Amino acid sequence: MTTATAQSHQPLWRQYMVLTKPRVTQLAVFCAVIGMFLATPTVPSLQTLVAGTAGIWLLAAAAFAINCLIEQQIDAKMLRTSRRATAAGTISAQQVVLLSGLVGGTGMFVLYQWVNPLTMWLTFATFVGYAIIYTMILKPRTPQNIVIGGLSGAMPPALGWAAVANNVPAEAWLLVLIIFIWTPPHFWALALYRNKDYEKSGLPMLPVTHGQSFTRLHILLYSIALLGTTLLPFAVRMSGWLYLVCAVALGLRFIQISWQLYQSYSDEKARQLFKYSILYLALLFGSLLADHWLIALTGGAQ
Repeated sequence: MTTATAQSHQPLWRQYMVLTKPRVTQLAVFCAVIGMFLATPTVPSLQTLVAGTAGIWLLAAAAFAINCLIEQQIDAKMLRTSRRATAAGTISAQQVVLLSGLVGGTGMFVLYQWVNPLTMWLTFATFVGYAIIYTMILKPRTPQNIVIGGLSGAMPPALGWAAVANNVPAEAWLLVLIIFIWTPPHFWALALYRNKDYEKSGLPMLPVTHGQSFTRLHILLYSIALLGTTLLPFAVRMSGWLYLVCAVALGLRFIQISWQLYQSYSDEKARQLFKYSILYLALLFGSLLADHWLIALTGGAQ
């Protein structure tokens, strides 16, 4: 039985669910939830927490599905993505658009009704930016696609902050900046060990257009910049010593793996960096929250 035949026997909702990239969505929503908790010295209201999480999740899921629809011909050429229902042709464009409209529309309603209009519009703009501007305009045209388009993927902490505070102060934008700087080395590591896939698809990813050595150098440079960027929350007194220790330890490990990759390339090292970068971001934002609660419990004395 072929992959397409097997998928065609799956329920429509299950095929669509895969298109929403659940694991990617989980990390984005996790960062948004951290933003919610950092926006208040206490704890967000249960309504805001639940409705904000659900609304952001639904809009993100819809955007990822539209991304898969737009890239269905590209996905069909790549081993990593050829099993997606859009690439295999087991789900129609009309079904994806209809379901995404329903899912995304529900997310917008939830955010408007039970959170606030600012969060709804920011979330809508964020994922329109991802699904349309990044996917249709930037990704197929420039090797800097992930650098410029990374802003959409970096927005979740600001969305979470807006859900609680109904504004987006400088502290929230620092969190956005961290993910913005984290995004290129994360995706370039993936592009290195999936280079043949991207070359076959025709996408101008950095390893395809500028070569392996150039990409490895830029991963290392961004890793160093990332460490410096993650020190900013401590520098502006947004976070304390617990976060600083975690940020430095996690950042040095990121640089160490990047340096090893720069010195001598292997797919295994690139894959190691890609996997670590996901763990890195989760632990970094987790340490932000732990530090935030520690400061609250100790009355600001660390």
